[in-house]
Amino acid sequence: MSKRDFYEILEVSKSASADDIKKAYRKKALQYHPDKNPGDKQSEEKFKEAAEAYEVLSDPQKRQRYDQYGHAGVGGASGNGGYGGGGMNMDDIFTHFGDIFGGHFGGGGFSGFGGQQRGGGQRVRRGSDLRVKVKLTLAEIAVGVEKKIKVKKQVLCSHCNGTGAAHGSATTTCHTCNGQGRVTRVQNTILGQMQTAVECPTCNGDGKIIKDKCSHCSGEGVVREDEVITINIPAGVMEGMQLSVSGKGNAAPRGGANGDLLVLVEEEAHPELIRDENDLIYNLLLTVPMATLGGSVEVPTVEGKVKVTIAPGTQPGKVLRLRGKGLPSVNRYGTGDLLVNIGVYIPENLNREEKSIIEKLAKSDNVKPNASASRNFFAHFRNMFE
Repeated sequence: MSKRDFYEILEVSKSASADDIKKAYRKKALQYHPDKNPGDKQSEEKFKEAAEAYEVLSDPQKRQRYDQYGHAGVGGASGNGGYGGGGMNMDDIFTHFGDIFGGHFGGGGFSGFGGQQRGGGQRVRRGSDLRVKVKLTLAEIAVGVEKKIKVKKQVLCSHCNGTGAAHGSATTTCHTCNGQGRVTRVQNTILGQMQTAVECPTCNGDGKIIKDKCSHCSGEGVVREDEVITINIPAGVMEGMQLSVSGKGNAAPRGGANGDLLVLVEEEAHPELIRDENDLIYNLLLTVPMATLGGSVEVPTVEGKVKVTIAPGTQPGKVLRLRGKGLPSVNRYGTGDLLVNIGVYIPENLNREEKSIIEKLAKSDNVKPNASASRNFFAHFRNMFE
């Protein structure tokens, strides 16, 4: 099922300013907020959908990639083949975009479904993102590929199940924040006293104090280990494109949402083919007899060699177009072509017999270019540089 256009979701034009996008998202988020629509799954999905659209369009770099490549330009490479930020859960949304809601629905301590407070007002931790580079050949880019990569990352401690507490150790409610994870700080300003809610310095936002910390992870709830991650990369990706695997980044200390794995695409140079967007270019050098008499030659494609016919009298600079032999569009809007640029090799060293043959040929009027041929030849090169 194809995903809806992000601009359509927020009901803004593609030329909308950052402020317009923010206002549109706030309107949608308040309309479909789970507290306002308790138990309504359709509203929940629209709430997540709007958050995903805002997450991309509010970031100038992501928005540029989305405008150029669509969903695949900002999407993920998850094992289920889904692309896009659809893996965002409610905690992700409130953590990233909580300031959008202002004083509505609990302000800084967002409430959740059915009006219940999220974690007693504690902040939702999120693990950091990981970044890796993946090198791809043109053959892999042509059809898409599954890659398995090993990354060293933070994972939940198996000894304490991510709690950070030693086995059997009790936890007590933090006396500083009374289990809320946040404390109110009052500051005197020229405008009067201002109150701000900040993370509790005693429990670091947990709302609980661990009596005995896990010796394996030192109470952090996470340890560094190697993990093999499968990435499904779509066909047609380009150098510099970034994919995102939701939830495959570092685990959050003592619970919370995992970060994402960001995959930067690098393209290996092909020994014979040159990429130009979705088209491929091959420079074919013909011998003088082949260009003169014509014949059949093999040229490389990403799928293997194919034969092309050279017409008699083929001129240097002629371009043969092999339809559909390029690379697919990452948005699945078609496939590029293979452009074969014709050149003719003029031999530099000839023996006496070969020179004699060329000298005899030079006396023939058939080998001398006429005015029409000259005009066509130079017009071709003039068009190439315009």
